[in-house]
Amino acid sequence: MFQTQKDPEVIVKEEGLEVVNDEGALVGIVKKILEANPQSITDYKSGKEKAFGFLVGQCMKESRGKGNPQIINKILKEELEKL
Repeated sequence: MFQTQKDPEVIVKEEGLEVVNDEGALVGIVKKILEANPQSITDYKSGKEKAFGFLVGQCMKESRGKGNPQIINKILKEELEKL
């Protein structure tokens, strides 16, 4: 920013550093991860909290670290309750 004198928002977009807050996009990621990890769902439902952390990590990996973790947590809990 100091070298180029570019606006911080421009740098964030150019470098691909923006956070994904779009719940629609994040729901798709969460559903994809849940489909791919049925054992983690079983583990979570049997009381293993580490399984939830694993699923959050997989969602973050799928979003390349750009997903808003708070929104991912909320969506993941909602989707797990439906199962």
